[in-house]
Amino acid sequence: MNLAYDRNALISLVREHALQFGDFTLASGKKASYYLDCRTITLHPQGSNQIAAGMLEMILAGHFGAMPDAVGGLAIGADPITASIVVHAGLKNKNLLGFMVRKEAKQHGTGKLVEGPVKPGMKCVIVEDVITSGGSALKAATAAKEFGLEVIGVLGVIDRLEGGAAAFQAAGIPLATLLTIEDFPR
Repeated sequence: MNLAYDRNALISLVREHALQFGDFTLASGKKASYYLDCRTITLHPQGSNQIAAGMLEMILAGHFGAMPDAVGGLAIGADPITASIVVHAGLKNKNLLGFMVRKEAKQHGTGKLVEGPVKPGMKCVIVEDVITSGGSALKAATAAKEFGLEVIGVLGVIDRLEGGAAAFQAAGIPLATLLTIEDFPR
């Protein structure tokens, strides 16, 4: 199995499986003429491989200035990305943990909002599939910070270029993505 990132392969997979044209309402409430259903890529064998390889490559290259101890994000969208990165890291003998941020705290057991083997003081990168307004990743970053994690960046698959970057800049959190919507000219 080839674990190397191939940007053109990811673009082809997104174009074939995830990009749809029509009239859509996004999670942010905005109307759009296209929709990116990235779960069709994050849960696809080649798609998850390309995403994990690309994101891990950026992380290991020190894109956020430091090596994080963990990656994670808001359930459910970030879960397959997190799992794929953790597996890729393990195959490279890198100790990178994963975590999930629940949309709301459990009503039973420990009542956790952040799940996984992370501990306060660890550095983390928030992962996300599609960046539009940045709301989901910012919610995950806030929960991670409240848990005690140090959020050193956000890493997305695709930036729709609709304000998310400005929201992260305002929050003081660096953003990087593997692709932007400009990689998909009509």
